[in-house]
Amino acid sequence: MDSEAQPSLKPGTLLLMAVGCGIDVADNYYHQPLLPQMAHGVHAPEAWAGYFPALNQAGFAFGLLLFVPLGDRFERRRLVVLSLGAATTLLVLVAVAPTFPVLAAAIFTLGLLGVGVQLLIPFAAHLAPPADRGRAVGTVMGGMLCGVLLARTISGVVGQSLGWRAMYGIAAIATLGVLVILRAILPESRPSACLSYPALMRSLLDLVREEPVLRESCWFGAATFGAFSAFWANLAFHLSGPPFHYGSVVAGLFGLIGVVGVVAAPLVGRAGDRWDRRRIVGAGIVITTLSFILFGLSGHLLWGLVAGVIVMDLGVQVVHVSNQTRNQSLRPEARNRLNTVYMFSYFIGGVVGSSLGAAGWAVAGWAGVCTVGIILPTLALGVYGLGVPTRHRLDATEAVGRGVAGE
Repeated sequence: MDSEAQPSLKPGTLLLMAVGCGIDVADNYYHQPLLPQMAHGVHAPEAWAGYFPALNQAGFAFGLLLFVPLGDRFERRRLVVLSLGAATTLLVLVAVAPTFPVLAAAIFTLGLLGVGVQLLIPFAAHLAPPADRGRAVGTVMGGMLCGVLLARTISGVVGQSLGWRAMYGIAAIATLGVLVILRAILPESRPSACLSYPALMRSLLDLVREEPVLRESCWFGAATFGAFSAFWANLAFHLSGPPFHYGSVVAGLFGLIGVVGVVAAPLVGRAGDRWDRRRIVGAGIVITTLSFILFGLSGHLLWGLVAGVIVMDLGVQVVHVSNQTRNQSLRPEARNRLNTVYMFSYFIGGVVGSSLGAAGWAVAGWAGVCTVGIILPTLALGVYGLGVPTRHRLDATEAVGRGVAGE
């Protein structure tokens, strides 16, 4: 059994961690259905606001790189609380931003400092017994995906009725509430590493060099999340024009359609405790690719968009949960750093996908977005077909996961 694991993780604590994860991650997605409103609110062209998702994801990626490794060096609960406090402050700044430069800086810094969600995932893996680690990670990540999806729905409704500034004020209050609750219920955790900050940073490169499973997971996650981001960064623009002419409420309601991913997350985690996780990842990549083919063929029809969102969210979630479960089984003493490497790559993929999606929209409209969404996971399939460089390491990791689950 993993010496770091705490088999006494209570279901109520895990559930509150999942809820807190969802509310925290939602802060970085409220803007997506509101991009046209936000551009008008600060007197900027809509095309400028189209790059807000990439800006926020870039901040989040660098926040992961700079701050999440500290979870292996310092007490985790304190780091979660500090991150939530920073996010609350930045949400208030977004709500009152008077100009485009101030709003852009606030959106970027919100991503940079609001990384508490990525401290909670390895925290859950640390607290769970090995046989239940996939389920614990899947549950917390299900809460995260729920936050991502409901953020769009809630912000679409609130934005249309009260305005985008009110949405960010409400988000600040909700995040402060999560801070208070998690500070009260999370147990203290001893650091698992005694490295200096520069040594922690250097160890990230060591993990990349020494763990082929991690390198492969980074590529798969980046490619699928890049496609996912290309879609969501441009959906509001697609729905606001012909043939739809819908407002932010409809764009936000599309988040509810992806609830299948929330349901799938714990199931994928449990499946990963028993079966070959790499094959599950491969299936998720194929599903993601198929979703964008569906978008390209029938994205001008409402039912086509609905069906495509269901398939896309399922595929991305299958890849993400399985990747995280694989990674968190590699080195118990380095879980935060493993999460840092993976999630940094994941959100860099989001930055690339959002940026390419915005460029594709500018050049070819919806067809350009779908092209980006097909190319990125197709590249991941090419890497999947090559296999990891050190195959025996992968097999050993998968065998350990299956062996522990059977105890």
